[in-house]
Amino acid sequence: MITTVIFDMDGVLIDSEPVYLEAMLEFGQHKRPGLLEKDICAIVGRTSQDSWGIMEKAIKNGQNWKELRHDYREWIDVSQGLDYTRIFREEARSLLKELKQRGYRIALASSTHRQLVLHVLFQNQILQYFERIITGDQFKKSKPDPEIYHYTAKAMGVKEEECFVLEDSTVGIQAAHDAGMTVAALIDDRFGFDRSLADYEVESVNKILDYLPEKNR
Repeated sequence: MITTVIFDMDGVLIDSEPVYLEAMLEFGQHKRPGLLEKDICAIVGRTSQDSWGIMEKAIKNGQNWKELRHDYREWIDVSQGLDYTRIFREEARSLLKELKQRGYRIALASSTHRQLVLHVLFQNQILQYFERIITGDQFKKSKPDPEIYHYTAKAMGVKEEECFVLEDSTVGIQAAHDAGMTVAALIDDRFGFDRSLADYEVESVNKILDYLPEKNR
């Protein structure tokens, strides 16, 4: 029986992927004119280190990923300059309320670093809905490795098969699937995500209610 719903953040609660990708592409083109979106689109859904590893290989200017990340942070500050209420999926607010009313426990498992995750949740006034907030900077391996989802289940005190996960990216879907959880994939065809491992596909976040019982006792 499903007792726990786990959310990814980027691409699920907030439509941040296009914003991050556009900023990274603009920076990459500053470093290497002619860089294309397809050269770096694999960064979507990845941790900071993994994303910058992809950028290092795409830019190929002799700088390592740490140096590129440092230059980027001086060049643009996305986390401070972005109003996350503008890209928040407003239907997620009513979804979280309904899940609580139905008796589900709620957690968040994001590859993003903790400071930014808390900033986004606080800015959108949804922090109170999450019993556990698990972030990518707690782990050596990132999605698609299932470690973050195994850890989240343990932190919630539930079995993996009791968990229902909402993800959007290829790596996130694979991580939740490999952890033995039920996975709903938010349909997003902008980045070529592979949703084949998902148990369900939904057009909006609140559609997961179609796959969860009215009452969870």
